[in-house]
Amino acid sequence: MKLNLSEIIEAPGARTSFQCELEKERFDFPSVKEFKTPIAARGIIKNSAGVLYLIGKIQTEMLCVCDRCGKEFTRQKEIDLEVRLTNSPEDEEDLDVFALEGDWLDVSQLLETCFILDMDTKFLCKEDCAGLCEKCGADLNNGPCGCRAEIDPRLAVLEQLLEK
Repeated sequence: MKLNLSEIIEAPGARTSFQCELEKERFDFPSVKEFKTPIAARGIIKNSAGVLYLIGKIQTEMLCVCDRCGKEFTRQKEIDLEVRLTNSPEDEEDLDVFALEGDWLDVSQLLETCFILDMDTKFLCKEDCAGLCEKCGADLNNGPCGCRAEIDPRLAVLEQLLEK
């Protein structure tokens, strides 16, 4: 979705709104099985004292797989956006600024970039997920599995002190 911003670029205080859905097929995250709701984005682009800002929100609901225990869980994803826009070549080096193409903004590209950059690197069903036992595969969230931890053979002699 491309927006022509020529009417607000030179008009401080001017604004235009946008609303769109991102294409789910363009996102491939190993721990996301599916997007249960559309990846919906909405917001405004405003000229604040000659500087353009995109202010908005991206929302979706995802079915994920825990990276530690393998359980499926649902996660709400909500991203608040405030991105500075520029059509000045000097500002294009700034990583916090998104460049315009003349007077045009590719809103979908900007939103996709923000969505990808805000995505978690590790998906956990809960913050303190204990994962699976590396020996027997038991879910450690349900309690200890009963496997005994291996002792480093170099320290096996010290175990005798614990037995006494």
